Amino acid sequence: MSLKRRRSPVTMLRRLTQVAAVALFVGLLLFAGPASAERPSAWLGLFFYTDPLILFVTMLAAREILPLFLPSLAVLVVTVVLGRVYCGWLCPFGAVHAIVGWIADRSYPRKKPDVWSRWQLAKYVVLFSLMCAAVFGVSWLMPLDPNVIFYRTTATALWPAAQGASESAVALIHESDPRLAEWRLTALTEPIHDAVREHVIGKPHQSFLGGGIIGAVFILAVTLNVWRRRFWCRYICPLGGLLGLFAWRPWLRRAVADGACSECRICGITCHGAATDSGGRGWRPQECLGCLNCLETCPNGSVGVRLSWLGRPADRDRSIDLRRRHLLGAGLAGVAGATVLRLSPQARGAAFSPDLIRPPGAREERDFLARCTGCALCMKICPTGALQPTLAEAGIEGIWTPRLVPRLGYCDYECNRCGQACPTRAIQPLSLEEKKEVRIGLAMIDRSRCIPFALDRECLVCEEHCPVPDKAIFLKSVAVQMRDESMQTLRQPHVDPVQCIGCGICENVCPFRDTPAIRVTSAGETRHPDNQPMLA
Repeated sequence: MSLKRRRSPVTMLRRLTQVAAVALFVGLLLFAGPASAERPSAWLGLFFYTDPLILFVTMLAAREILPLFLPSLAVLVVTVVLGRVYCGWLCPFGAVHAIVGWIADRSYPRKKPDVWSRWQLAKYVVLFSLMCAAVFGVSWLMPLDPNVIFYRTTATALWPAAQGASESAVALIHESDPRLAEWRLTALTEPIHDAVREHVIGKPHQSFLGGGIIGAVFILAVTLNVWRRRFWCRYICPLGGLLGLFAWRPWLRRAVADGACSECRICGITCHGAATDSGGRGWRPQECLGCLNCLETCPNGSVGVRLSWLGRPADRDRSIDLRRRHLLGAGLAGVAGATVLRLSPQARGAAFSPDLIRPPGAREERDFLARCTGCALCMKICPTGALQPTLAEAGIEGIWTPRLVPRLGYCDYECNRCGQACPTRAIQPLSLEEKKEVRIGLAMIDRSRCIPFALDRECLVCEEHCPVPDKAIFLKSVAVQMRDESMQTLRQPHVDPVQCIGCGICENVCPFRDTPAIRVTSAGETRHPDNQPMLA
């Protein structure tokens, strides 16, 4: 089957728009680096604020309308008029799928058209299940929202991998020391690398726990494009399902000239959304991504677009065809999912994980999870790399949400950027003075490993680094009998639980790198009155 395309300026504009959307997405991610300005710009969350799925799910789960997300309603208005152009033109994750699909098409050309399948109703089932779970206070956008997935993957997996690759390449060049006569290649590569690290990376190589798993999930999602173009967008994406509902009868719609269509099915080969039935008939506007490839490939030139006021359907249009049993099953799945996610003792507030140290300003756990999308913006912006994605510490409901890991970093006493950057205010935006008063945990000393207690040697590292003005770690002078029976005065560290805010710097700088002699746990955190070790 011959496939000839007439290059259209509109489709070229679409491709340029997709590239620009990905470039803007990556640019905003780079500006969220730890070396940027003290107060993060509100523009860093642009792609989240224009995501209506986050608006509706968070509104249902948290019982609150987030004003910053109201611009996402404009996306719904555009969808009513133009159809799912957000999916086909502006979604960065969708653009990545389109690029991978384009590469797959060049490697393995498609010979059969993709026609609409009832499996494409799955994304509406996912959407309805997600909404029903949100009614019961469970917001499980972490593995489902496309903007969240792409940002988290880029921040915690793709970008660190690019950092590591560039640093490894520079190190390899430096070690091999290639030269041409007296000129060395390092004279070119090292200044470039130093400039990039200073102005773009902003700090040594970032690394995140679970980054490999997050990256693997992303790779699997985009690799499915080899099997079906835009697989995620067609079958899974709940945001695509939401926009599909609003694109049921768009004003701008596909039109086929009467008697001109030969039903050659060529348009189905290049259709990104599999929006037609067999023979190119039965256009489904809720599945059309507005790629306009059908206009380019139609050999008769019979396919075009027209404006239909108030979205009046044409003879070839098809409805969404969702049935009551689909909605009932989706609703039951959402309720069951919410119930299962809340079965753990942590979710019920009956137990507290010592390793679940939330950032300062984090809300009470249930309210926090009702708002947090796991987007990783707070992790990307943390200047010390202390904020890491959770795995099992918060249960299944809280997977990939942020927690502080003192062994990898600490909460900077003079920093409140995570709360300023959080799009959904799961981390509340505290002033620096307010943030300094918030306790996120409590440090405890393991005397079996602490050098002055266990090894009878002087060590003042934790006390010296404690940032609290009145010092949460103080020293007591104690006379200790040494091995030769001589007496020596040692200063031994102790923790003042009233002063300790749980910032984690003491654990981070402890000379014991395997298991620190001082450890910070979630005990005493301000946000949980039940997680208090001291009654008074």
